Amino acid sequence: MAGPTPTRLHRAARAPVAAAFVCASLFSAGPALADSDDAKDKSAQELADAAKKELLDAKSLHLTMKNDADDRDTRTPALIDLRLDENGNCTGELRMGTGGAKGGSVDLVKRGDEVWIKPDAIFWKTQLPGRSGELAAELIGDRYVHGTTDDPMLDGLSGTCDLDSFRKRLKDGSDRATKDDLTKGDQKKVAGTEVVPLTSGDSKERSTLYVTADAPHRLVRATEKGSGESLSMTLTDYGKPVPKKTPSADDSVDVSDLRGTGPSQAPHAA
Repeated sequence: MAGPTPTRLHRAARAPVAAAFVCASLFSAGPALADSDDAKDKSAQELADAAKKELLDAKSLHLTMKNDADDRDTRTPALIDLRLDENGNCTGELRMGTGGAKGGSVDLVKRGDEVWIKPDAIFWKTQLPGRSGELAAELIGDRYVHGTTDDPMLDGLSGTCDLDSFRKRLKDGSDRATKDDLTKGDQKKVAGTEVVPLTSGDSKERSTLYVTADAPHRLVRATEKGSGESLSMTLTDYGKPVPKKTPSADDSVDVSDLRGTGPSQAPHAA
């Protein structure tokens, strides 16, 4: 059995890349920090630079991204909820389907080079054509598919679960970005935390970073809104370790065993 093709899993893994670029265009290429820790004494760009430094220095993060695009698409994640660290460990969930489309969900765990993914039945049926998705759902049931990042079926999740990859894309994106003027808004609360909104754009296309008012100045939310699309990213638990628990052997199916299944029992590759 081949399961979801690498192309499909790579597509599912692109959303953290988009999340990185939600805020990359608002970060300058290099910090120019003020001496004071008080947000009132910092400019909008100085607060953005301070938040960028904290994000690039973070050992681990809890990242949640929502995609409220109008376009109906079962193969684009509408929600990504990941706890990830710089060692490539992560745990979390992807929910597929934008614009009201239902693409199913995938639970995932990555520890070192080992990967476990557990798509639900809707995922299998929407991501694999015809009878293949139904057969995959029946064969695997409520179990994880287990393998390593060397497997072409699973390696697409490596970038998704790798904080270093996320930060590299963030840094590369901010280094290439044209520096836009940021508007510093009035201090407000987001999820109980005092933040300063930093906004760029106009009523048609607008990006906003929400940076903590107190030092260290950290990015806790970023939003991007435009014609037919709306992305939001929330960042919490800076430095908090990723849970170490991994699925048991009884709850897993080895990806190599699935490939050994006969064609009459398993879905074909798309």
